[in-house]
Amino acid sequence: MSSLTHVTINFETSHLVFPGVIGAILAILGLAIIVTRRRSIAGSGAYWRGIASQMDKVRFFGAIGLSFVYFLLLEPVGELMPNTGFGFLACSIPFVLLTSLLFMHQRNLRTVLPVGIIAAIAPVLTWWLFNDVFSLSLP
Repeated sequence: MSSLTHVTINFETSHLVFPGVIGAILAILGLAIIVTRRRSIAGSGAYWRGIASQMDKVRFFGAIGLSFVYFLLLEPVGELMPNTGFGFLACSIPFVLLTSLLFMHQRNLRTVLPVGIIAAIAPVLTWWLFNDVFSLSLP
């Protein structure tokens, strides 16, 4: 009877339970959508070809590439000075700047200067908020 009231937690793998459950639920729901909407999905090729031909490919793939590089670099850069938020700051400032510049239509001193200031200030304020107010360390 004591085994029913005794709980053992394996902390090395316990953090993997919730993402696994959510992933399984999302997979089941995705399969249900595919099964119930298969005709609509099969007939949507022309619509997506039109979208792909009209989209701004440089901005779309540039944003995906910048995001990929940002998330890829967060941990290794953060390991240079662990638990200080240096990785977040060192990666977020150029990411915000480059992403903003990517989506700007006109790039002159009058439009780029505020973007540079915001790119420098916003990550620092975010880091301060998480570090000092919420006591959470960033990568």
